[in-house]
Amino acid sequence: MDHFLYKNGTLHAEDVAIPDIAASVGTPFYVYSTATLTRHYRLFTEALSPLPHLVCFAIKSLSNVAVLKTLGNLGAGMDVVSGGEYLRAKAAGVPGDRIVFSGVGKTRAEMQLALTGGIRQFNVESEPEMRALSEVATSLGVTAPVTVRVNPDVDARTHEKIATGKKENKFGIPIARASEVYAEAARLPGLRVVGIDVHIGSQLTELEPFEQAYLKVADLTRRLRSEGHTITRLDLGGGLGIPYTRSNEAPPLPTDYGALIKRTVGDLGCEIEIEPGRLISGNAGLLVASVIYVKNGEGRDFLILDAAMNDLVRPSMYGAHHDIVPVAEPAVASPTQEFDVVGPVCETGDTFARGRDLPLVAEGDLLAFRSAGAYGAVMASEYNTRPLIPEVLVHGDHFAVIRARPTFDEILNRDTIPPWL
Repeated sequence: MDHFLYKNGTLHAEDVAIPDIAASVGTPFYVYSTATLTRHYRLFTEALSPLPHLVCFAIKSLSNVAVLKTLGNLGAGMDVVSGGEYLRAKAAGVPGDRIVFSGVGKTRAEMQLALTGGIRQFNVESEPEMRALSEVATSLGVTAPVTVRVNPDVDARTHEKIATGKKENKFGIPIARASEVYAEAARLPGLRVVGIDVHIGSQLTELEPFEQAYLKVADLTRRLRSEGHTITRLDLGGGLGIPYTRSNEAPPLPTDYGALIKRTVGDLGCEIEIEPGRLISGNAGLLVASVIYVKNGEGRDFLILDAAMNDLVRPSMYGAHHDIVPVAEPAVASPTQEFDVVGPVCETGDTFARGRDLPLVAEGDLLAFRSAGAYGAVMASEYNTRPLIPEVLVHGDHFAVIRARPTFDEILNRDTIPPWL
């Protein structure tokens, strides 16, 4: 469910008409719904109750500080994978004891940043990283709480670029080696083992891979406890998928996911941490663009938009589908036509959809890409010297620009000319 509905023939974000935002900020732009973000976060907290738990939003899916503050004010923790994301979480007012630091390549500088600023735990992904963290923590005279991310060799049955739980993936340590790695963690100064971490991938549309992984984590918890380790937290990662089409097929609900967690690891007396990103932010956002031209080609017709692959890279990078709808509601049984929906970047890869059946539109009409809140703005670039597009947050009948479109002067002034030129 989201809060982007047609009212009186016009697509609205909550109670704000999309054309009103377009008139104010220009196109293209991203718009997010506070009500949808709030609802989706609360679905997870309700699904895990009454287990002790913390829902840590995966910042990598949508990192705007206003969005993070919206969720942080509800009690959300944050899952960060870089020093920059850590600083975004802090800027949003999220305390360090609700921030989890994940990622395979944490630098010593990032470790120091988190240890001095406050951190709930590091999800350690390798022995070299664990040793480096020990050195940094010891040099600061502090103790770093850690989990070790285990790789359970479970096929998440998702896109190969976002599968993270198979043995050939770069993430975590083989679960078969967990005992020796935890033994080393217990010996190293400056570290305190608090739990186990696992994350098998993103955009999972069935529960069975989660169940396979979590049952392995449950067995590992019992084994590590028998070996003398204190395991009080289980970080189970994120990855629950969202429906990118309006078909009848839908991924499992957070309630089903919560029931699975309770069934597999709920009897271990551990605090449960999960790191959802896409399911909280994905359907909470739209990308809105204008039609520049309707071009008739040989054997196909094109809608050329003012949005491009640099604004939304998912279709080019993953072959991803986004529903595309006109902002002006089409009449019932209105005629449609097949279009290739493309952007203005000088690459054939700058294509959002091929042969998409859409209502007839004209130059200047507004189109909305649904389910664009996750991995949209965060993956955008200034390719072709196209400015990053505005981000807008809606709350009821109010909206605010939460990231402005930079001017060309601002973009050019970041470049410097060396003295010999």
